[in-house]
Amino acid sequence: MSSDTFKRIENLHIIFWLVKDTCWMLELKWLGAAMMLPTLGLAIYFIYKTFYSIDLYLNAAIFFWILANSYWMMAEFFNDGAQKELAILPFSLGIVMVLTLYWKNYQLRKKALR
Repeated sequence: MSSDTFKRIENLHIIFWLVKDTCWMLELKWLGAAMMLPTLGLAIYFIYKTFYSIDLYLNAAIFFWILANSYWMMAEFFNDGAQKELAILPFSLGIVMVLTLYWKNYQLRKKALR
């Protein structure tokens, strides 16, 4: 896949994400819930496509962020916000992924300086 095609898919992903969050804000419950599928699906696709590169960690963080965000939205839509604090689990995993990315980049830079 060309980098141009990958970039277009990334841009489409952002559109899905924004529509999902806009539906959340406007309380369009079923459309917001439906928009979770392409948004999370593309996040998983990016993880798959970058599985053997350092970009995996950033894409995993994005996936966990969208997962947490989607869970929170669903809790507010269909459960009166009960247990929305459980979104801390995927949010935390996203933070772990970003910290891992920084650690790996640090290790690569340190190795390059030797």
